[in-house]
Amino acid sequence: MTAIEQTEAARPRGTRLPRRARRNQLLGAAQEVFVAQGYHAAAMDDIAERAGVSKPVLYQHFPGKLDLYLALLDQHCEALLQAVRTALASTTDNKQRVRATMDAYFVYVEDDGGAFRLVFESDLTNEPAVRERVDKVTHECAEAICDVIAEDTGLSRAESMLLASGLGGLAQVVARSWLHSDRSVPRDQAVQLLTSLAWRGIAGFPLHGSEQQS
Repeated sequence: MTAIEQTEAARPRGTRLPRRARRNQLLGAAQEVFVAQGYHAAAMDDIAERAGVSKPVLYQHFPGKLDLYLALLDQHCEALLQAVRTALASTTDNKQRVRATMDAYFVYVEDDGGAFRLVFESDLTNEPAVRERVDKVTHECAEAICDVIAEDTGLSRAESMLLASGLGGLAQVVARSWLHSDRSVPRDQAVQLLTSLAWRGIAGFPLHGSEQQS
């Protein structure tokens, strides 16, 4: 009897997980395997073993490895987008908005599960379905930031989107760089440094309707 079969046999009768709970369990196991091994090296056998289920159970929920990866990617892209939206809505003070948004990216990459690697450092970026999702969440995060910039500055949508893409890209790249430097600078300090840099740029655009008196 294999280790997986022993695990299944040892599970008390009547403890079968509801479908949603089982799906979440499988996604959690898949995340651990994908983050540790990368997509190409990971095997469905590894994921099933990590989850403590048989392969048929895994295939009941996900027809193949790519389906499983994409489901996980969707989950974590949505988490990033919601974090950015929450940060932007957390205050009406624009400097604090910048700080909250920068911090959202730092918190995202710092998560112990390493989910950001699936979004920003995947070894499957040549797969169209993966590239589409990563591009989509990058664009949607920029759009959320763009909405605030356009409303507050009166700049055109196109101009606001350029600035928003710059801010989002800055936050993402610097947060990842900070993490890979073994967090040599405390997170609060790193966020404050990045906020100061970003704010000095974006604050140069006056608030809409606040023309200076001559």
